[in-house]
Amino acid sequence: MGLLRYDAPLNVLLFTKGHPFQRDAFHAVFDGMGDIAVTAVEHPAAEAFYSPDTAAPFDTIVCYDMPGIQFRPGKPPVFHEPPAAVIEGFEALLAAGKGFVFLHHALAGWPTWERYAEVMGGRFLYEPAKVGGVDRPDSGYHHAVTHRVTAADPAHPITDGIGDGFEITDELYLAEIFEDRVTPVLRSDAKFEADAFYSASRALRGELFSNEGWEHPSGSDLVAWTREEGASRIATFLAGDGPVAYENPAFRRILENAIRWTARTV
Repeated sequence: MGLLRYDAPLNVLLFTKGHPFQRDAFHAVFDGMGDIAVTAVEHPAAEAFYSPDTAAPFDTIVCYDMPGIQFRPGKPPVFHEPPAAVIEGFEALLAAGKGFVFLHHALAGWPTWERYAEVMGGRFLYEPAKVGGVDRPDSGYHHAVTHRVTAADPAHPITDGIGDGFEITDELYLAEIFEDRVTPVLRSDAKFEADAFYSASRALRGELFSNEGWEHPSGSDLVAWTREEGASRIATFLAGDGPVAYENPAFRRILENAIRWTARTV
């Protein structure tokens, strides 16, 4: 999977980097998607594609990236503002109707850019921050949670083929989900309470799997949702931490459905 490969009826641009992942296993997810070709571009080169002109060959963009964050072992991360050209280009892509699929850790991308979070429909916070002018605690994570996912809207094209739901083992987030501004697609039966998660801020300071002294309100059970922004379709799907999730047939089906829905082929 390399740069500038356009050889199928449906062409997808994939943004990566900023968060570790198993590259070969993740790219294999796309191998069985029939008429879909994927071009993978890492940051910072991906920034050149925040433009209707450079993104023109692609039907939709899948974001499996986490730009704007510089991690420092044992210290707070450094957050970087997006370049002006990225901000302008992103708005131009939305106005032009380019679809976006935001996948898993993309929820934490560009942490200083509130508009980006608004488009995604949520935000994972590595550090306490203001969200919509309100002080919010850092978000929570929990790896390898086995939970059941069901359709919040069984008629939505993204849920096609999942029947009455599925079980998946994956990382979950206790994060900011703007449920009043999104269309729910999938919900989890997991417990979204602080005592079931670990503090992201503590993890960055070397205290992995700790929630001592950390407080966080109960969170949304949404794990997938959609929005329409400008002329664009937006789908956010919080699954996809690693190979166990990648190999789940329902994960692959939903991701493919989301790609086709944002590309307006279904």
